[in-house]
Amino acid sequence: MTKSMLLDKYPVFSYEIDKNESKFNSVDEILEFLKKKIEADPSGAFIAIFDQLKHTKSLDGEVMEGLLSAKNIIYCFGVAILNTKILAARPRSIGVCELKDSFIIECMDAPREAMQDKINSWIKELKI
Repeated sequence: MTKSMLLDKYPVFSYEIDKNESKFNSVDEILEFLKKKIEADPSGAFIAIFDQLKHTKSLDGEVMEGLLSAKNIIYCFGVAILNTKILAARPRSIGVCELKDSFIIECMDAPREAMQDKINSWIKELKI
C-alpha cells in the first residue's frame, strides 16, 4: 500500500495486486467482497456501484491504455456530524481497476485514521 498526493492536494492510498496473487478473478468479485465488508460493519452503509469506465466512454472521454474495468463502490461510515464541512468528505468511495495482469485498488485518505486502517485491512485481504 502506497500513499501519494493526486494533483498535489488529494491524499490517495493505492494498492496493486497481480492477478495471480489475488483471491478474485474480476472487479465485480472484488466489489462484492468490499460490499459485504461494508454491510457487515455496524456503522457502514453501502450506497452504490458506479461504472466509471462505462460513464467515461459514454462521454467519448479519454481512457488510459490498457484499462479493462474501472468501478467505484460508494459507501459511508459517518458516525458523527461535528461540523458542516465533514459532509464534503462523505460519502466515500474505493476505486477498483483492472489491467491486463493486475488489479489496482485506490481510495482517498479518510478523515478518521481508524476508518482508513479498517479500509486498508480489507484491501489487503484481497491478496492470497
